Amino acid sequence: MQEKELIIRLLSFLKPHKTKIFLAILCMILGSGLTSAQAYMIKPLLDEIFVNKDRWMLNILPFVLILVFLLKGISNYFSTFLLDTLGQGIIRDLRKKIFSHIHSLPISFFHTTPTGELISRVINDSTLIQMAVSRALAGVFKDLFQVFGLIFVVVYLNWKLALVALVFLPLAFIPVSHFGRKFRKLSTTNQQTVAQVSNILHETITGHKIVKAFGMERYEIKRFSETVDKLFGIIVKDIKNNSLQGPIMELLGGLGITAIIWYGGHQVITGQSTPGIFFAFLTSIIMIYNPIKGVSNINSAIQQGLASATRIFTLLDTKSSIQDKAEAIPLPPFQKEIGFADVSFSYDGKIDVLKDINLTVRFGEVIALVGTSGGGKTTLVNLLPRFFDVTKGSIKIDGHDLRDLTMTSLRNQMAIVSQQTILFNDTVKSNIAYGDPSRSDQEIIAAAKAAHAYDFIKELPNGFDTVVGESGARLSGGQQQRLSIARALLKNAPILILDEATSALDTESEQEVQKALENLMKDRTTFVIAHRLSTIRNADRIIVIQDGTIVEEGNHQTLLENKGAYYMLHGRQH
Repeated sequence: MQEKELIIRLLSFLKPHKTKIFLAILCMILGSGLTSAQAYMIKPLLDEIFVNKDRWMLNILPFVLILVFLLKGISNYFSTFLLDTLGQGIIRDLRKKIFSHIHSLPISFFHTTPTGELISRVINDSTLIQMAVSRALAGVFKDLFQVFGLIFVVVYLNWKLALVALVFLPLAFIPVSHFGRKFRKLSTTNQQTVAQVSNILHETITGHKIVKAFGMERYEIKRFSETVDKLFGIIVKDIKNNSLQGPIMELLGGLGITAIIWYGGHQVITGQSTPGIFFAFLTSIIMIYNPIKGVSNINSAIQQGLASATRIFTLLDTKSSIQDKAEAIPLPPFQKEIGFADVSFSYDGKIDVLKDINLTVRFGEVIALVGTSGGGKTTLVNLLPRFFDVTKGSIKIDGHDLRDLTMTSLRNQMAIVSQQTILFNDTVKSNIAYGDPSRSDQEIIAAAKAAHAYDFIKELPNGFDTVVGESGARLSGGQQQRLSIARALLKNAPILILDEATSALDTESEQEVQKALENLMKDRTTFVIAHRLSTIRNADRIIVIQDGTIVEEGNHQTLLENKGAYYMLHGRQH
């Protein structure tokens, strides 16, 4: 992405804050004008008081100085306050936009993008952009106005001497350009490494049990240390460049000031100028070099912000392949059947995971999907809520192609209970009512009872107000699963997907969960994926999927009598 395009996109975030920017710029203009006035006041201070010994000027000048300093302090306060709050407003808006966009992306995106990297973009990258925008606005505008004000002063005081000074002034911008390229490159590498650090943290903290169980603490500490050391090396290079550009700027500024002292001193000695004019001029020139040095320091923050902006806009430009059509319609209440017609699906566009699936599921029917791991069972049910779109063929609900429906209305009619229970670090009550926080306490309790969860919930320290911990860490596997079943019960969706909901449980927990599932499955069209064939004996139909195709279907007894693929699977478990 070109720098010009980046800057234009960043400036678009300033539009809602136009009033603040206008007021801040007014304050900066006032502050810069008062800075120029401070420099000019050196002339009457020396010429009128110290040379001409003007007593009236001695009495009045201190009060003028106090007023100038007071007004300058007030203007600087308001400009800083307005720009810093503006920067925080931008970071707030940006984080909201990134978070919203991330949740609009398809599941396939999360399969290929590390969680730590996304966290880094929301937290670190947006912070660096905020620093770049607020510091750039504060620095560039303030310094620009100050430079123009002081140039006016030096030209007014002595235009010949001003020409000498302005010859050296452009030299000061050479280091700004040179180091700017380095800062941009280092910042990009820096943010990539910060994302790696964030990702290792996320992986090892969420997977702490596995780290400990396999005795990999030293390995993970070494991996983390190496990445942090790499980050340290990048930061040291950045510090080195930051430290180097200051002295270079000082040297170039020193050359200019030396020339001014020689030429200006000559003018004072020959009577072409006064000491007051010379020292006011010299003070103005020194004050001009300060904002130029400030630009070089701001340049580092700007380049970091541009590098972060590249990463953030790359994420924001990632378009979801699964979106509502412009003419998408809401799905009417499900009443008749779900039809899979010649459905094929591929994750990579090369190898078909599902091949020519034809299946009709009637309203209220319980369909069990069985087969060896990797056969395509979970992929098939993931097509129903449009987590992925079919590569070929179509899926229809009551004659409506899923791609012609709004995703909200489609997913509102589906509930999912998966093997990997997803609970949030919130109360039991909030987790059960996650799909609809407005549900009453009576409805939540009824769902908990139907899910065989009420008894254990009552025994928790704060009952329904107990915080379950990250991913439900304070609950057993069976308790976690029953809460997820209660959540599905409360949603009361007509289509239910059970993806190996009991496979990770012990026998006792499985029995409790199985009772809860029986309540959940009543009067619902249910797709059940199960490795334990004992749990799907009573399914209306069992579909056997191997290598992405349906090889058998029928009820439990019929399939055993056929002595085909299902019979083989059943034999391995008995």
